[in-house]
Amino acid sequence: MKKKRSITLIEIMIVIVLIGLIGGALAFNMRGSVDKGRAFKTEQNIARIQDILMLESAQNDLTLNEVAGNALNTLNRSPLVEDGSRLLRDGWGNTLTITVDPNQERLTITSDRYENWKTAHE
Repeated sequence: MKKKRSITLIEIMIVIVLIGLIGGALAFNMRGSVDKGRAFKTEQNIARIQDILMLESAQNDLTLNEVAGNALNTLNRSPLVEDGSRLLRDGWGNTLTITVDPNQERLTITSDRYENWKTAHE
């Protein structure tokens, strides 16, 4: 007659500890990936906003100051955007800042959190 072999409490505890170690290592590595994803989202939002506002300025013969001052309404009217208020946020949820450089006649869209992340990863 064969004896039934059962799993001991020590074996179960070893498996749980190993799973915890592997999970901890994965979570530690994922933290950097999440920040990279947020930075990528911010870059994409900045590029889309800049394209839409420049297009609006060119199509309707508006100055960049007029377009930047009315950015939310311009984005909400655009068929390229579902929700302009979401597009005006960076990957961390902070509002993007839109300024116009008077000398070069160009829009500058920035995010403090993105600039800090970029400086830390250069």
